[in-house]
Order: sequence, then structure tokens, then C-alpha cells
Amino acid sequence: MRRRGIDTFARVMELAERPARTDAVLFSHRAVKTFLEAASAEYSFITEDEPRPCFAVLLGRSAGAEAVVSEVAFGRNARLTDLSAREEFATAIVPRFGTAYENPVRAWWLDPADLLAITRAADARGLDVLGSIHLHPDWHRLGPECERDRPLSDSPTPMDEHMFRNAGWPVNVVCYLERRHGGLYYSLAAWDAQCLRLPLRTNHS
Repeated sequence: MRRRGIDTFARVMELAERPARTDAVLFSHRAVKTFLEAASAEYSFITEDEPRPCFAVLLGRSAGAEAVVSEVAFGRNARLTDLSAREEFATAIVPRFGTAYENPVRAWWLDPADLLAITRAADARGLDVLGSIHLHPDWHRLGPECERDRPLSDSPTPMDEHMFRNAGWPVNVVCYLERRHGGLYYSLAAWDAQCLRLPLRTNHS
């Protein structure tokens, strides 16, 4: 990210308590369900021209080296309204990762004001901001012909890796969602700020 974008997120994240390292991510059923409902709604509106992203902040507690996710919180996409976001995509993201990212719904830039509000509200309730989760649809099936040979999964894309490293969050979850045999199926994978995979478990209740 450009320096201004990094500084904005760094100042906000100073309000959150984060572990020195994360050895495992424990994800509540309620948090998964909340995100999947929002992601499924966005998925239903995906067209060849509009990937329709879904992004949320992970809230919970740090228990030693484990991140226990109990809730997710949503904010606005500031791709078109935040000057730092517009500059970042125009000068760094598009030249590095391709013209597909000129599409304002191709990627997410969480509104800094929303992140600050989420962080303060979480802190007031004794919760930590642990990281983020975002949607990867089966864009290689739903998108234009040029996307057919670039399947997504629950692994980070090069663009995701760039954002994970620069945001510095200890937990970054990718939710892959696809339609098969008339139903929606998903998988989740967690990654740290250096894009190393973390063990992820979800509970059943």
C-alpha cells in the first residue's frame, strides 16, 4: 500500500490487542453463518461484469496463541470514495496485478471510518479485532471467458497476499463459494500476515 494507506490502518489497529503469533483459528458457527448469509446474497447477484465482493472484520478474543472468532462485522467498500484507495489502485494495484482491478467491485478497501468504529465498539465489549474474511466465488465459471483458466479457491491470490502483508492482520480468512448440483458449497482457509496457512476449526453449535 502507499504510505498513507498503511498509516491509516496502523493507527486503527493500535486500538486492537493482537497476539504476537497465531497458531490456530477457532471459528464459531454463528460467525460462519453470518458471513455465509451475506456472501450468498452477494453471490446471487454476480454477473460477468460484476464479481460482487463480500468482506468482514473478524471479532473475538486471543486465547494464548489461538484466535477465537465469535463474530463478524461489516463495513463499507471505500474503493470509489476514499482518495487513498483510489490512488492505491490506480498507481500500484492495477499496474502490478492487472486491468481487471480497474473494476471497482473487483476488490475491497474497508472504509477507515468504519474500521475505526468497529474497533472501538469491539473494544468496548472486550473483544479483539483479529483480522478479516472475504469471499472468493467460482469466478472462473461465472465471469468472462478470459477468467476460465484462472480458478479461484480458498487460497489467497497475489493481490490478496499483497493486502495481507500490508494490512498486517494476524488472521486472514478466505471463503471459497461455488454452486454445484443446485446448491452452494463453501470452504474456509486461514492465513497469517506472511501468507502462511493457519489451522482453522469451526464448531458445530
